[in-house]
This record gives sequence, structure tokens and C-alpha cells, in this order.
Amino acid sequence: MSALRISRAALRVRSAVAFKPIQRRGYADAVSDKIKLSLALPHQSIYTSQDVVQVNIPAESGEMGILAQHVPSIEQLKPGLVEIIEESGGNKQFFLSGGFAVVQPDSVLSINAVEGFPVEEFSEEAVRSQIQEAQKVASGSGSEQDIAEAKIEIEVLESLQAALK
Repeated sequence: MSALRISRAALRVRSAVAFKPIQRRGYADAVSDKIKLSLALPHQSIYTSQDVVQVNIPAESGEMGILAQHVPSIEQLKPGLVEIIEESGGNKQFFLSGGFAVVQPDSVLSINAVEGFPVEEFSEEAVRSQIQEAQKVASGSGSEQDIAEAKIEIEVLESLQAALK
């Protein structure tokens, strides 16, 4: 039996079975205005909350603001600042080295990163001196691997420096 005949048979059987229509949200439906957020690293969870109003992320496709009932999606994150706006009016900021943000139905947001730290743990002076050290390695005559690692370090540190301003 050819693949086309099999798919047609499967389609006829499926259409004969009563199927449940896709549920769509209407204007009168009550929706939650909160995001359930989980911000995790491989070795620990650094932030979880049920009462988040908005999360701003540094997606590779551009800066994004995520609100409740956002369209489900997966976004790759570049090094940068994740800003969390809480219902209480508080504001938390974390610097992530990159990762992924997964927006799921029912206002569930999972952010996974390799490294992440609260912004207040960094000093501008320390970041500036690390950039200078990495630039010396990147412009030096080290191995190709050392130069490549230094360039990545510069990219991450410059993103952190911009977030601290």
C-alpha cells in the first residue's frame, strides 16, 4: 500500500471519529494577568514566582516583553539582562550568559540559562578591568582557542557593562 493511500485511509478514519474543536479564547473569557515564572540554572533555581506581571528578555531575535497569555514560543537568549516586574511593583534584574525562554500556554514561562546572577552582584570597575584583560588576550598571539574564548568573554562582558549603566 502506498504512503498516499495510507494517509488517505488514516484521514478518513480520523474524520469519521468525532473530534473536539480547538478551544479558542473569546473576549469575555476571564484570563489570568500573572505569569508563572521559573528562572533556572543547571545547578539551581534562582527565581520562581506565581505573581509576575511582565518579563523582559534579551532574545536573539530582539528584546522581548512577555505578558500573561503570551503566544507560546521558544526563544534563544543572548547574553543580557532579564528584567522581572512583580505584581507588588518590585523589579528584579538578572544577568544571564544566554539560554532559552519557553513560553507555554496558561502564562507559564521557563527561562533556562547556563549562568545567571543578580545584577547587584557586579561592579562596573571589575567588569571594565576584565574587558581590558580579555582584549589583551584577543589581540595577542595566543592559541586560536584562547583568542576565540577571549572574544566570547568580551561579548558577554560588554553586554554586562551595558546592563550596569
